[in-house]
Amino acid sequence: MDSKSTAKFGFVCVQNAGRSQMSAAFAERERDRRGLGDNMEILTGGTHPAEHVHEEVSTVMRERDIDLSDRTPREVSTDELESCDTVATMGCSTLELDAEDVDVRDWALDDPHGQDLDAVREIRDEIERRVEALFDEVHQAEP
Repeated sequence: MDSKSTAKFGFVCVQNAGRSQMSAAFAERERDRRGLGDNMEILTGGTHPAEHVHEEVSTVMRERDIDLSDRTPREVSTDELESCDTVATMGCSTLELDAEDVDVRDWALDDPHGQDLDAVREIRDEIERRVEALFDEVHQAEP
C-alpha cells in the first residue's frame, strides 16, 4: 500500500451489533494510531442487522475508551464486501463472495450477545489482538 493506494477492510457478522462493531472500532483506532488516514477505509455491516449495538458490547468497549453508543447496525451488500481487500467474518457468516481478489478470513469468534461481561471482555481482547495483527500484516506487506 503506497501513499496513493487505499486499503479497504470489511468486518461482517449477522447482526452487526457486537463482534463486527468492536472490530471496526479497533480498526479505526489502529488506522488513526498508525497515521493511515485516507489510505485505509473500514466497512462494517451485517447480513441481518439488529436494532442497536448490544449493551454488553458497548459497556466493555467503554473500558477501552471507545464509545459505540452512536453506532447503528447496518446491512452490508455483497458488492460492498467485494470492493474490500480483506473481509473478516466473525464465525457466524454464511457469506460467499465471488471476487477472487478479496482475502476472506473467518475469525470464528464467540457471539458476545447475552454473555456476562467477563466473557465479552475476553472476546473484545481477542478481537483487539486480531485487528492489530491484521494491521501489522498489511504494514509488513507494503513495498
